[in-house]
Amino acid sequence: MEVKIGVLHTPREIVLESGQSAEEVERAVEEALAGKAQLLSLTDDKGRKVLVPADRIAYIEIGEPATRRVGFGAV
Repeated sequence: MEVKIGVLHTPREIVLESGQSAEEVERAVEEALAGKAQLLSLTDDKGRKVLVPADRIAYIEIGEPATRRVGFGAV
């Protein structure tokens, strides 16, 4: 699952591939924004944790996993 996180006052977004389902990511975001957790904590495919302060989240984009294209053919 590809997750993009926009952070306030930061020109770049955080992009990670997570093994979590869309529902798990959405639940974690809802808990952080509701004040139940001070940090949004997500784990990427390589086991690294990404922590973002909940009060600095500008937006979250949850998408499908990116497919890797192989070859030099015209698309």
